[in-house]
Amino acid sequence: MQLNNDIDDDTNLVSPFGEMGHGLSELELRETCYEILIGACRSSGGTRPLTYVSSSVKKNVEKQPSISLQRSVSSVAASKMKKALGLKKRSLREDEVREVTIGELMRVQMRVSEPTDSRVRRALLRIAATQLGRRIESIVLPLELMQQFNSSDFPTEKEYVAWQQRNLKVLEAGLVKHPCLPLDKNNTSAQQLRRFVHKSLKKPIETGKHSESMRVLRDIVMSLACRSNDGNLSEICHWADGIPLNLQLYQILLEACFDINDATSVIEEVDEVLELIKKTWVVLGINQTFHNLCFSWVFFYRYVSTGEVENDLLFAANNLLLDVEKDARVTKDPAYSKTLRSTMTKILNWAEKKLLLYHDTFFRGNINIMESVLTFSVLTANILEDISHDYKNRNEIDIAPERVDTYIRSSMRKAFSQARECVYLSKRSAKHQQNSPPVLCILAQEIIDLAYNEKEIYSPILKRWHPLATGVAVATLHACYGNELKKFVSVNSEMTPDNLQVLISADKLEKDLVHMAVEDSVDSDDGGKSIIQEMTPYEAEGVISNLIKSWIRTRIERLKESVDRNLQQETWNLQANKEQIASSTAVVLRTVNETLEGFFMLPIPQHSASLSDLINGLDRCLQQYILTAKFGCGSRSDFIPALPALTRSTAGSKLPGIFRKKDKLIPRKKSQGGSTDGNDFFGIPELCVRINSFHHIRKCVDALEKKTVDHLRNNGSTHLDNVLVTKFDLSRATGVEGVQSLCVAAAYKIVFQDLSHALWDGLYIGEVSSSRIQPFLKELEQYLEIISSTVHDRVRTRLITDVMKAAFDGFLLVLLAGGPSRVFNLHDSAIIEDDFRLLTDLFWSGGDGLPTDLIEKFASTVRFVLPLFRTETESLIEEFKSSIMDEYGNTAKSRLPLPPTSGQWDPNESNTILRVLCHRSDKLATNFLKKAYNLPKEL
Repeated sequence: MQLNNDIDDDTNLVSPFGEMGHGLSELELRETCYEILIGACRSSGGTRPLTYVSSSVKKNVEKQPSISLQRSVSSVAASKMKKALGLKKRSLREDEVREVTIGELMRVQMRVSEPTDSRVRRALLRIAATQLGRRIESIVLPLELMQQFNSSDFPTEKEYVAWQQRNLKVLEAGLVKHPCLPLDKNNTSAQQLRRFVHKSLKKPIETGKHSESMRVLRDIVMSLACRSNDGNLSEICHWADGIPLNLQLYQILLEACFDINDATSVIEEVDEVLELIKKTWVVLGINQTFHNLCFSWVFFYRYVSTGEVENDLLFAANNLLLDVEKDARVTKDPAYSKTLRSTMTKILNWAEKKLLLYHDTFFRGNINIMESVLTFSVLTANILEDISHDYKNRNEIDIAPERVDTYIRSSMRKAFSQARECVYLSKRSAKHQQNSPPVLCILAQEIIDLAYNEKEIYSPILKRWHPLATGVAVATLHACYGNELKKFVSVNSEMTPDNLQVLISADKLEKDLVHMAVEDSVDSDDGGKSIIQEMTPYEAEGVISNLIKSWIRTRIERLKESVDRNLQQETWNLQANKEQIASSTAVVLRTVNETLEGFFMLPIPQHSASLSDLINGLDRCLQQYILTAKFGCGSRSDFIPALPALTRSTAGSKLPGIFRKKDKLIPRKKSQGGSTDGNDFFGIPELCVRINSFHHIRKCVDALEKKTVDHLRNNGSTHLDNVLVTKFDLSRATGVEGVQSLCVAAAYKIVFQDLSHALWDGLYIGEVSSSRIQPFLKELEQYLEIISSTVHDRVRTRLITDVMKAAFDGFLLVLLAGGPSRVFNLHDSAIIEDDFRLLTDLFWSGGDGLPTDLIEKFASTVRFVLPLFRTETESLIEEFKSSIMDEYGNTAKSRLPLPPTSGQWDPNESNTILRVLCHRSDKLATNFLKKAYNLPKEL
């Protein structure tokens, strides 16, 4: 919609009736109006007395002697016109009441002095006497008045000259400058009148009865005034009925309806005054339609020019415009249409100036005025639309919603701009204050206040013309704030508390605005769909989600870097801290905790939505730490040897075999105490630090999960069951597995690597009685003391148990696969069983060690195997054959197959029995092995 921009200053509204041109002052026009009024009233009959109410008679403009007003106020009748226009009846004081004629009232209202009034009336009596029966519209009043007076009729020559010149200028204005009927440019009479008036303005003319000047003037004037459209002479003299002269004169007459001492008050006698004024219509060419138009403008102009303080004037103008609207639909007079267009444009411009910024103009105290101004706008716009498209042919489209839509959007944008400027100014003045909210957060609250203020104060008025007034307002605010938010987001892509606070405020604002729009449009034709579609989503939740994801990614990447960096610098020192965990573990766990705490410090509405991403990232980092820290620490298979094939060779034998006298079961490996490449392993203290660290991580993730639940509960989360699936499952499982594998690795390293000299190189080498288990137990006990003082008590039992299992495996390995240097007799079985008792006692430790049932659980295999060493050789051979037959069936009848080495020792398993036979110092065993498998006879 195109709006008018040529809005005049409210206090200096330019007349819509057209420019008069220079030469005639307001006083001169007013005197001419009075002359026309008196002449019209004399022509149509005398005036009658009426009750007149005004304080102006006490001090009129020309300071005439005051007239007594001592009459009863009850004689003043109520004005029908004021009632029709919605004007209040004025309460009068006793000293404001007197009985005068309507003519006297008009004289005072038009600020005409009594001498001037007397002179006019006297002149009109003379005219009437000389032109008996002629009506006022058939004479040229200024011409006749000039004929009646000379300088002696005026107090001074100067006044007479001014009076004469006024009448000449009125004649020129009405007959040449603004004629009722258009003039030909070459009209000689018009040219003559111009020259005559120009000459007379320099030197007064003679106006006597026989004056040649007056005769010439009369001929010129009458030839111009009596023109008609058909070329014949008209009985009506057209000298004051051309636009804009007639409208300017009529406006002055209508202004007599306002009290001269109270510019905002309409006199109580307005009905009688209008009756008199309407008598001038025949002279001025005014009809009811022009009257309605002029009267509405006069009220409007009076309201504006008096500072817009008397709202009744605006209401009256509004009521008059309703008649103008009806007139506009039926009147086709081009002159009227032109004047109507000009008048409506002036009013519309004034109204739009206010409505386009209605927040600056109207407030709770004067909101009723806004309704009148809106009515002005809609009425004038409709009238202008009717003129432009010819009312009968115009489509019946209500233009009010479109215009009101524009007013709402324009004013809301301005209100938003003002609120934004205030917020920024306030923020700058408070820039040194700490904890001050971000600008857009404050602005969001301002917008909410604006929206609710709009809904409460303005929308009820605007809804008369626009069904979605509130929706349009909030949609406009939504768009304005959206532009600010878009600029903010484009330069603030990092996750900070301020940025989050802004986005959360924006999200809340949007939800409130959308709710208001939906609520406003429930009864609309489209259910408010158009308004909602107009409100392009801020997608603040999506932006928040992306920022949170970015924040999480950044923190996880930093944590990964911290894991790698700290592990590279780690020394696995037992003395690093009182928990006897790795320094890197403490650092990484502290970083994880700080990251989690930082996440819950973010001012976001729902932490649970992004929590899984964070927990999963932290969980993977801890898992990676454990996996990296565990890498290279070895496993059971790295320390326990692969079992060799069976042989029964002696020292110096040339027969092929795995076990020779100087052969070792596994290579000797030295502890490096640092990083390992898979061949060199960490020392036991370092492995203990790792075990403690993994266990500590396991404890901490439990605490982190509990803390997470507490945070969620404090933040008001109600769906904790769903959140609990977000756990540190990977790091917990990896930590548990890490502790288990390191306990096994440490145990088998102690037994098979660190104590190999006592076990493999010492136990039962040569004579069994002289190479018993005590040296091994002594050194093993030292390791157990290290473990007891180092490893956390919750995993200590696990590690010692694994050491016990490794020791039992080592003991059996010595007995069953210890090589050719280990030979046992039947009577050695007692020593072996005693040594095994000593080994189990070490772990029982008089009741202070491992539980008996745990020891028995893992000692059972050894206890089942040991009876084989005290079993007679013949019985062993029979058991072996029976076992082979059970395993191989009929295929074993012709030749006994060599059973594979499984490493799973069992007294009923053929390989276990065969190994006991291989280490048996016995002729029967030798002969059997030689015959069955071609093993050497000698040991």
